[in-house]
Amino acid sequence: MLEKFFKLKENNTTVKTEVIAGLTTFMTMAYILAVNPSLLSAAGMDANAVLMATALASFLGTLLMALMANYPFALAPGMGLNAYFAFTVCGKMGYDWRIALLAVFIEGIIFIVLSLTNVREAIFNAIPINLKHAVSAGIGLFIAFIGLQGAHLVAGDSSTLLTMISFGEHLNQEGICAILAVLGLFITAVMYIKKVKGAILFGILITWILGMICQATGLYVIDAERGFYSLYPAFDSLHLDALGLTFGQAFRADFSNVNILNLIVVVFSFLFVDIFDTLGTLIGVSTKANMLDKNGKLPRIKPALLADAVATSAGAILGTSTTTTFVESSSGVAAGGRTGLASVVTAVLFLLSIFLAPVFTAIPGFATAPALIFVGFLMLTSILKVDMSDPSEGIPAYLCVLVMPLFYSIAEGIAVGVISYVVLNVCCGKAKKVTPLMYVLFVLFILKYIFL
Repeated sequence: MLEKFFKLKENNTTVKTEVIAGLTTFMTMAYILAVNPSLLSAAGMDANAVLMATALASFLGTLLMALMANYPFALAPGMGLNAYFAFTVCGKMGYDWRIALLAVFIEGIIFIVLSLTNVREAIFNAIPINLKHAVSAGIGLFIAFIGLQGAHLVAGDSSTLLTMISFGEHLNQEGICAILAVLGLFITAVMYIKKVKGAILFGILITWILGMICQATGLYVIDAERGFYSLYPAFDSLHLDALGLTFGQAFRADFSNVNILNLIVVVFSFLFVDIFDTLGTLIGVSTKANMLDKNGKLPRIKPALLADAVATSAGAILGTSTTTTFVESSSGVAAGGRTGLASVVTAVLFLLSIFLAPVFTAIPGFATAPALIFVGFLMLTSILKVDMSDPSEGIPAYLCVLVMPLFYSIAEGIAVGVISYVVLNVCCGKAKKVTPLMYVLFVLFILKYIFL
């Protein structure tokens, strides 16, 4: 049955490989169960309700991706978009969180319409193959940077903006986390080189276990105020009835103090970032998994985009910010995932996480950091496929890769890549290479920087 539905042999994979891939993807994404409630609670939402909504939205979106598109891509409330929701829309702009949820719901409906047409598919296909390879490499650096932050290896600095932490300073917190992350990275790399199945997943688990040993021996010290929590699961904070505090609240918003024009800007801000974050993730992960056809197109992209769109609106109804395809799906792909069976495993784990949330939220950032850093290396290899001998292709690719980690946005990387591609090719007499839709994207990105 599994073979017939997911076409495992056709995709050169097995049930065991897909299960390990699904586990790996979930383990690298599990942090969202802790981070999303923390962020959205700053907007006045109940943290336990957001945790339930996050788990359910991730389950639904990932399962839709598996059943509709048969791809090993997982979905969850997107990082960046949840911060925009909490700190810009609800914080700086002063909107009630119910209004923000309604904006996300409306964005999802627009997404569904665009996905039922060929608009989003056409955008995906219009991006040149060299830029597609660059997006994959850029995402590699982006998630590696996220991993370095989770490992506490990167610290803020007034003179250089960023610097490596001092291992001796706060040794029992940042220092030991960084040391464990480095150990985990080398453990993961050695197992991968030795072709150990599930090397990335084992790297996460081993690093976590080492952390628990450090806590037991006093090398790791808990300090909740500074974000250093117990590495052992605690089962005293689960409230299954909390979902009612956010479910359907998007339709109970008070519009008495809402500026409609500002609300439209909010909707399109969510829409713009979500479109290009999703497309960027699909491009990057599918490119690395060799899923693109000879013309650089992704088969079954329409149901994949539709699953993403439905998950966004469903997530808003449940009570969470924009649900989107997660870049951490690349860790499952790196572990061998090639079909929707891996996504089914990830989806089921998100459903179980409702009941086992304390287990999964106890997984520390320094344990998943080695996986993200290592997968970053695997994705960076896509840059080797970019034709650097042609500067009109190589320079936009380089800028795309450069911008993603430094601007902390997949969407910005695509925007800069598209703008520079059009400008360089038109100015250098190669305008025939630029497709009409690339000109449309060029104009939209320019307008975005002017008005959004």
